[in-house]
Amino acid sequence: MEQKVFSVSELNNHIKDLLELDPMLAQVRVRGELSNYRVYPSGHHYFTLKDAGGSLRCVMFKSQAVRLRFRPESGMGVVAYGRVSVFPRDGAYQLYCSTLSPEGLGDLYLAYEQLKAKLASEGLFNPEHKKDLPRFPSKIAVITSGAGAAVRDIIRICNRRWPMAKILVLPVRVQGVEAPPEIVGAIRYANRFRVADLIITGRGGGSLEDLWAFNDERVARAIFESELPVISAVGHEPDVTIADFVADVRAATPSHAAEIAVPDQEELRATVSALERRVSVAAEKQFSALRQRLEDLQTRRVLESPRTVIDQKRMELDLVMGRASAAADRLLSERRQQFVQLTASLNALSPLKVLSRGFSIVTNEKGIIIRDAEAAEPGESVDITLAQGKLRCVVEEQIWQKNN
Repeated sequence: MEQKVFSVSELNNHIKDLLELDPMLAQVRVRGELSNYRVYPSGHHYFTLKDAGGSLRCVMFKSQAVRLRFRPESGMGVVAYGRVSVFPRDGAYQLYCSTLSPEGLGDLYLAYEQLKAKLASEGLFNPEHKKDLPRFPSKIAVITSGAGAAVRDIIRICNRRWPMAKILVLPVRVQGVEAPPEIVGAIRYANRFRVADLIITGRGGGSLEDLWAFNDERVARAIFESELPVISAVGHEPDVTIADFVADVRAATPSHAAEIAVPDQEELRATVSALERRVSVAAEKQFSALRQRLEDLQTRRVLESPRTVIDQKRMELDLVMGRASAAADRLLSERRQQFVQLTASLNALSPLKVLSRGFSIVTNEKGIIIRDAEAAEPGESVDITLAQGKLRCVVEEQIWQKNN
């Protein structure tokens, strides 16, 4: 019997049919480590599963990949679910993966931790980005399910604590794939039209899957970008979502959010009453002190007999003026005496005083004083200044005389 000769394509398609007819390979789970994980522009994910003894090529098409709740990375241990088949063009069998989950961790928990680390590294949780809540809000936007218990608790507590505040409910879905875009849209609407002074967003308790809308990156970024302060109130006390980290204030429950958002009117009344009592006591003390001071002033002589006090002050003024006048006279006499003494001293040193005693001053034609005979040549004109008047003379002879 002659053996059939296959073309490459025929053989690959035959092997493909054989593999796809095997029920075990139609639905198979494979455990391994991700390697060479790549996402192509088409949206398809290509990777290799490997262990110590071998490797397996895998592909996850975009339609299945969009349902991934975590970000697969090379080196991560996973369990892949899908079918085994052959890609006829390459003649290589591979796993066509439909779901992928991290080994040892739930995919939701891993996605939560990955997003938390990513946003923390970008600074979305930093305290400097947190906005202060208004102390006395007049309008509060509540973004939650319009039919849930959370919105009823918030309205009830706000009305009891601070009925002056207007509650505006922006109903959204808080569970399912439609929830994140609706929550984001409500937050942006509240900011765009400034419908309130602050925002409360959240829901009642539930499983991790139920609360997942508040672990969505889109919701987290909308809260961070909000210009209005945001209180996150998701689930119960142990439940902590990404929204709690990004929000300006985290409330343990929706009821707690209402308590944080508005003041308690009863507490304010008590505070105002206490302040009124303190002001009243302080005012009474001040009035009592002023009354006592007025009584003291009434007993003073200046009020009983103002003329007597004026006369006394007038006499004191006369006495002070007399003392001042006497002091001025003494000072003037001392200054006059000092002036006479200084005048006498200056007069004794005056050149004119010397001239009055018979001395004279000889100067040449240039006005230079001649101190010795050598400074005047015979025939030179000189001026002689006397006590009274001047003489102009002509030098006839230099006569030298040595000083002993």
